[in-house]
Amino acid sequence: MLLAERRRRLALGLTEAQRRLCRRLLPVRMTATRVGMTVPERLVVAPTDLRAADPFIAQEIMAGRFPLAGRVFETEEDNPFLEPLPSRAFAERLHSFAWLRHIRALRKDEARVQARHLLNAWMQIHGRKISVPAWEPHVAAERMIALLSHSPVVLQGAEGGFYRRFMRCIACHRHFLRKAVACLPPTETRLRIHIALAMATLAIPSPEKVIRREGARLDRELELQILADGGHVSRNPRTALEILLDLLPLRQTYINLGYDVPQKLIPTIDRIYPALRFFRHQDGDLALFNGASATPAAELSAVLRYDETGGKPFKALPHCHYHRLTAGETTILVDTGRPLSPDLSRGAHAGYLCFEFSAGRSRFIVNAGAPKFAGRTYRQLSRATAAHSTVTLGETSSARIATSRLLGPLLLDGARDFSVQRWEDTYGNDWLKASHDGYVMPFGYVHQREIGLAAKGHRVKGHDHFFVPEGAEGKQVTGTARFHIHPSVLLSRVDAETISMEGADGEVWLFAAPGLEVGIEEDVFFADVSGMRPSQQLVIDFELPGTSDLRWMLKQQV
Repeated sequence: MLLAERRRRLALGLTEAQRRLCRRLLPVRMTATRVGMTVPERLVVAPTDLRAADPFIAQEIMAGRFPLAGRVFETEEDNPFLEPLPSRAFAERLHSFAWLRHIRALRKDEARVQARHLLNAWMQIHGRKISVPAWEPHVAAERMIALLSHSPVVLQGAEGGFYRRFMRCIACHRHFLRKAVACLPPTETRLRIHIALAMATLAIPSPEKVIRREGARLDRELELQILADGGHVSRNPRTALEILLDLLPLRQTYINLGYDVPQKLIPTIDRIYPALRFFRHQDGDLALFNGASATPAAELSAVLRYDETGGKPFKALPHCHYHRLTAGETTILVDTGRPLSPDLSRGAHAGYLCFEFSAGRSRFIVNAGAPKFAGRTYRQLSRATAAHSTVTLGETSSARIATSRLLGPLLLDGARDFSVQRWEDTYGNDWLKASHDGYVMPFGYVHQREIGLAAKGHRVKGHDHFFVPEGAEGKQVTGTARFHIHPSVLLSRVDAETISMEGADGEVWLFAAPGLEVGIEEDVFFADVSGMRPSQQLVIDFELPGTSDLRWMLKQQV
């Protein structure tokens, strides 16, 4: 078994090393073949951008201040691309040119002139030299989509020389992304590149056979990455939203120009919508599993306006391995799976059997989520088991996060075996029982979690049980059950084993663990729209093998 595991890791290392080498060679290929690139003469169409635009951000950019990636960078020069930037995340957002949508919202000639000046400055520095992070594949794909979608902003009133440089820049992006896509694993970045290339064939005058070819490639990628239940292979709920924000304008562009829509495009969109509704809480926000961060309400609303599938959310996503319990105005979402492949574990979290709970118009129990623009340290902390509403043994994550530069941040030695049961009792109560073996190797215990939601939605029963499977030996170890509380919820102690939770809408629920002491500790919520912010968590400490059962409950206070 150990030999097989070593071989698996070696193969992963070689695969990642090959991809990194391929990405290093891309600039060389680009420089060598650039002379032979075909530069289109004009644009046919500018696809729509459904992402939210803020004129205030445009005004800040006009004043030489760039509020991006949680930072405000004030440039001393007209050209921000000549100065040291405050963070890697900021650099990626700046080079993506996604902020052009804010400039477009301002609808002023001087704003268009400023946008053209900034793009021209970028093309002079980075348009002729492939560098990092400006030409990271995900940044280049996002930039190409932004330039196509917001081409009217920079091209209206532009002179002929700038127009030709712009078209040469688009040709350069198309050439680069065609090379880059062959070096990437099946992740969101690769799918976005295929979307960008399909969009480019429509926006630029292209033979129908080229349009059909890129559409077929997109079809294959959609079939590979969007699961039968509508979830994305990353198991990140937010990824579905990001994909729809790009797929919906692409579909409409095919229709507007009178071309045949790729066969898988419309069925895939229809399949994603129910999965997106599955992850929505009572307050309309998306659940925070496996890398999901804050969701701007405007973006979610923009996507849901085009939802024609209707219907209630599913009870489960069997291919993504999530379960949803709903009754009345109460919703519980539970993660009952693991990464679908080693490649996909690079963004996954070690939150086996974590859950989120919302009622009324408030989220009460959540996971800490992922920081959108924080550095590597905080991103790694957000992936640990302790950042999720589940149980941690020995203050150790249920899966180890690799720190190897060769392998990347893989999840290693995590759960291999999951067991899931779902049933409804004679009173109409909804029950879920699931277990994972992520703690068998280090400590000898299987974690089993049972959650029951009353038919009226006013009560939740929880039971965490630990047992030693056959062939293992249980060790003495401390454990901590954590229940991360949303920052908008006000906590107050009723007694040693009961805590009152009041939501922003005034709804109150009691959390109780009979016979156990429930502590209130400081916490960090990573996934707020404004960035990381302080919050609180409920904790129950225990010892194994002495305490192998934790029973807790949530009850609505009328």
